[in-house]
Amino acid sequence: MATQRIIDFLATRRPTGPCLVVDLDVVEENYQSFRRALPDSAIYYAVKANPAPEILRLLASLGSNFDCASVAEIEMALNAGATPSRISYGNTIKKERDIACAHALGVSLFAVDCVEEVEKVARAAPGARVFCRVLTDGAGAEWPLSRKFGCVPAMAVDVLTHAHALGLTATGVSFHVGSQQCDTEAWDGALADAAFVFNTLAERGITLTLVNMGGGFPTRYLKDVPTAQAYGRSIFAALRRHFGNRIPETIIEPGRGMVGDAGVIKAEVVLVSKKSVEDANRWVFLDIGKFGGLAETMDEAIRYPIVTARDEDRKEPCVLAGPTCDSADVLYEKTPYPLPISLTVGDEVLIEGTGAYTTTYSAVAFNGFEPLRSYVI
Repeated sequence: MATQRIIDFLATRRPTGPCLVVDLDVVEENYQSFRRALPDSAIYYAVKANPAPEILRLLASLGSNFDCASVAEIEMALNAGATPSRISYGNTIKKERDIACAHALGVSLFAVDCVEEVEKVARAAPGARVFCRVLTDGAGAEWPLSRKFGCVPAMAVDVLTHAHALGLTATGVSFHVGSQQCDTEAWDGALADAAFVFNTLAERGITLTLVNMGGGFPTRYLKDVPTAQAYGRSIFAALRRHFGNRIPETIIEPGRGMVGDAGVIKAEVVLVSKKSVEDANRWVFLDIGKFGGLAETMDEAIRYPIVTARDEDRKEPCVLAGPTCDSADVLYEKTPYPLPISLTVGDEVLIEGTGAYTTTYSAVAFNGFEPLRSYVI
């Protein structure tokens, strides 16, 4: 949300064009909330959410670990002060040469979800630790994840057995319950699956030690979300339910929940128009859209809070769209967005809750628009 520090920055600096402003104080508060909520779980910040060097340096100084999706993100985490032991290569889809590069940099923890990926890791990073990702249904998530990542629990048993046979350390199981997961009980079924894999492998003489419980922790958009403490209580109860007194080492990977509410995008109204005299809804065009960093409005999944200086005026629904010459660059049309009827060309708006998955989704130069500028304060 727009903290006073962000409001003061925008008023003083007056940056032109759309930009994201992130308040590091909020990031630190969120980190400490996760630390208190799940004190026995290691925090691995999902770098893909927002890899701004200032954010990574802050989190490294606080003791955070890092979940990285590429060699470039691994190098970012190392440059921020993290040691290789604090980094997980969490992408299940990796080129063999990238695995080798990560291994050469000292990274020893890798995600897999099939025997083919295990074989690549065994060749490129002999002796490394691997955890296998299992599928979840993502029920309750506003940005559900598809079947692109993970395998069924029975296959995870075979994957980790194969890893063990190839000389890798079969370390554990991972899952992701879906991004912007608003159901605090969503981890229960996934932890039951993890316990099944643990128990089955124990019968084969292979002892697993780690459950990576992924991300999914939400940020507040238009609706209130449960607190980190509520998630912590629910997750710990599920761990006790499925693992009894032998709770394994655990990891959480907050991304959106760490930085989402720390950022605000300042944007400008470029045009307000209608498509016909009879048209019920105005079209409001901003200088930022799907290709400028608001990709998560796809299918209108994420509905951001939008604040204007005219919010005391009467509001009516409108279609909200971006500035590019692409008909897909419409943010909200199926469910029009209520904005002040007095809103006009040149007015600035603040799009709140945009600290995560905005700068990293921004196109390099689509239609000649520059990537979303970012300021970290």
